[in-house]
Amino acid sequence: MTTHGDSATRSGAPAVAARTGPADGDDPTTTAEGLPAALTGLRAAIGAARFPLALPSAEPARRTATGLTDQLDDYLLPRLARLDAPLLVVVGGSTGAGKSTLVNSLVQARVSAAGVLRPTTRSPVLVCNPADSAWFRQGELLPGLTRTNEPSDQPGTLHLVTAPALPAGLAFLDAPDIDSVVDANRALAGQLLAAADLWLFVTTAARYADAVPWELLRSARARGTAIAMVLDRVPAEAADEIAAHLSEMLAEQELGAAPLFVLPETWVDGQGLLPDRVTAPLSGWFARLAADAEARSAVVRQTLDGALAALHPTVDALADAADEQVTAADALDERVRAAYRGAERTVDQGLKDGRLLRGEVLARWQEFVGTGEFFRTLEARIGRLRDRVVAAVTGRPAPAVELRTAIESQLVTLLRGVAAEAAENAYTGWKAHPAGAALLEPGLAHPGDDFADRAERLVRDWQRGVLDLVREEGGDRRFVARTAAYAVNATGLAVMIAVFASTAFIPTGLEVATGAGTTVAAQTVLQAIFGDQAVRNLASKARVDLLDRVNALLSEEATRFLARTEAARPAAGTGTALRRAAIEVEKARHRSGLAGDGPALPRTDEGGGR
Repeated sequence: MTTHGDSATRSGAPAVAARTGPADGDDPTTTAEGLPAALTGLRAAIGAARFPLALPSAEPARRTATGLTDQLDDYLLPRLARLDAPLLVVVGGSTGAGKSTLVNSLVQARVSAAGVLRPTTRSPVLVCNPADSAWFRQGELLPGLTRTNEPSDQPGTLHLVTAPALPAGLAFLDAPDIDSVVDANRALAGQLLAAADLWLFVTTAARYADAVPWELLRSARARGTAIAMVLDRVPAEAADEIAAHLSEMLAEQELGAAPLFVLPETWVDGQGLLPDRVTAPLSGWFARLAADAEARSAVVRQTLDGALAALHPTVDALADAADEQVTAADALDERVRAAYRGAERTVDQGLKDGRLLRGEVLARWQEFVGTGEFFRTLEARIGRLRDRVVAAVTGRPAPAVELRTAIESQLVTLLRGVAAEAAENAYTGWKAHPAGAALLEPGLAHPGDDFADRAERLVRDWQRGVLDLVREEGGDRRFVARTAAYAVNATGLAVMIAVFASTAFIPTGLEVATGAGTTVAAQTVLQAIFGDQAVRNLASKARVDLLDRVNALLSEEATRFLARTEAARPAAGTGTALRRAAIEVEKARHRSGLAGDGPALPRTDEGGGR
């Protein structure tokens, strides 16, 4: 049972900067012409915005986008379509503040469940005069809520009730507790408050300083929502002190103009309604508001214009968050590309510094061309090798196969090493970034499962390409027609060794020392066949071909990372589209004539009007 004492009121000016109704002769349904189109464009831009990357701004941006979309759909667009529709008063407040009891008392009927069990209001209850029920039932306002004629525990429902005692032109919506223990109830309360023409905030002598209500009050102030306050269950002996303290707090938050009604402790009657003497000041205030079409229009315009004005900075912040998403995606991509560019440089350097001529390749090359027979033939006939290479490139097929296998193995080993290092570097780079860490999976720390197979295939394809290149370069030379395939293969192997030596195929001291003269031998053979300039061109083409293939392979590896940012990346122009749409809304708002200079809310004294 609820207790109360004597009532008190405080005179108040408008809750926010006052507004006036439409100019004489204006149709209230078309005064804001141009705004619906601008808001529809903004709605589309917000709907297209995505914030998938795990940045600190992402979750707040998603909530902001959802809140903006809800406000556009629930309130701004339908209210603009019908500026003369009944005034919607959303009754909100903390758990146990007595919202439902107050609504029931104001409409003189038990329309909303009240009790000690929390949460009492499971689905919102909208009560209006029977003459206004068609407007609320057709669902233009709060279109996402299903209308019901009975109380419901189902989410997404709105219980519609009519009350003849409530004046036409005015409706109350009893919202769930703003601090409900049920997450969905809190979210719905916030959504409903954003759809209010007037927010009637109910608090108690024991709860008026709680943090959660003040966050919502500040949010309502920022949106320009018209606000009235009810301080409920105030002990008679403390009424003046508590009311004065609450007034100070309101003034500190720039809400000093909000009308304040103080309801004392008292008993409820058998129907659970407050005595008329307790609610009379508030009932009278609403009665005057309902009877004054101009005052109702001013409240609607005040809240509507305030909500529209708040869109621009809110959407700007949303656009900044969208830009952060793109910037983060670019940063993640660059970390990956840097890692794989490093791998490409390592391969490039490996072809220059002679490291690939060590070990097995060197041994097999020396076996292939280092026999006394090969060099005796080479030295005796070096002058005639340009035209007669049959005698110059002789040797056993087995050493050639072994050399080719050694080249393949050496290259594959290098590729696997650089790919592993690049994957580790890219993985580490992402792990250090909040958005990257959320995109990682353990397999990305290593090259793809089939990388070794692809690397081996790359080297074999390159080796075949070198042989094709030898055939093309020597296509008009007698050696091709006069030698067996082994001559082409041997020449191709010499080209491969040349590629392993240096870019210009001019051996350095290191290369000569490393290869024990093998580079000079390979160069001599090739010059005898093709000539000095042709040798340089041949080695250069083979080297470029190898690097192109390697870079393509490493690019494929990088795609394992880049595909993840591509899937998460918002459109590059998202921020620009949001800002442009917000500017169009702001321009349309200034042209609409919604803002005015008259007072928006009646005074709270019983004899007062506007």
